Amino acid sequence: MADPVLSPALLREHPLPEPTGGKDARGGVLVLGGARGTPGAVALAGLAALRVGAGRLSLGVAASVAVPLAVAVPEAGVVALDEGPTGSVTGPGDALAGELERADVVVVGPGLDEPDGTLALLRAAVAGAPATTPFVLDAFALGVLRDADDVRRALAGRAVLTPNTTEAGRLLGEDADTTDEGRDDAEVPVAARIADAYGMVVACAGVVAEPHGRRWRSSTGYSGLGTSGSGDVLAGAVGGLLARGADPAQAACFGVEVHGVAGDRLAAAVGPHGYLARELLPELPRVLVELRAR
Repeated sequence: MADPVLSPALLREHPLPEPTGGKDARGGVLVLGGARGTPGAVALAGLAALRVGAGRLSLGVAASVAVPLAVAVPEAGVVALDEGPTGSVTGPGDALAGELERADVVVVGPGLDEPDGTLALLRAAVAGAPATTPFVLDAFALGVLRDADDVRRALAGRAVLTPNTTEAGRLLGEDADTTDEGRDDAEVPVAARIADAYGMVVACAGVVAEPHGRRWRSSTGYSGLGTSGSGDVLAGAVGGLLARGADPAQAACFGVEVHGVAGDRLAAAVGPHGYLARELLPELPRVLVELRAR
């Protein structure tokens, strides 16, 4: 049987939690990443989390850009992460422990650019957060995951991975250009193969897959979504939906659909290519309103 296609009707059958109360009731998201040259990736992910309904936002970036980012994103608390002489993040920093303890969701990866420091930060985040805290892994955090068996074991069943095709190839130990084509199991989408291998929900190339379980396909998304920062928006949106109380598969399905529909609307308004990742942000809550159960 064909995998179900994500659609408003399908998603309305599984409505998102609608928490009431203050910002803490809507969940807190902590986004970790942001080398000196790429703090904008963390900003995009964090703002996407707020746009889909998370209540509280904290950002962790290289120490040299922490203050400028705090000014640029006044909605967030910002903590400084250890960095090396080139501005790459090398570890967690002294202020991170408290943020990890109170975060309802941790997103790791946007804007990181060096594997050893990324792995040190990822291990510190997993060790410092409560054992039930959901994680979203993106970008460089995916690049180091294949060789971090301890992190894989710790996050099995409570993480969402959001790889692009290059990162998918890295996770599977394959050439990204031949991830699906020419294989005996080519009918099994790459998202499903990663989900089965890692024991985590995966959103990749328009497919959401549970480990050894259900799969869904997106019908949205122009190629214009393949632009700098777009993946950061998706990772942050999934994190924000988790903070609201969605389970990993539900958060991934809604995140992929909202991200794709936002891209469709910008493709119609701006053109199929040329819109910016930050322009996706104000579209996210509008799309979510339309996906509410009627």
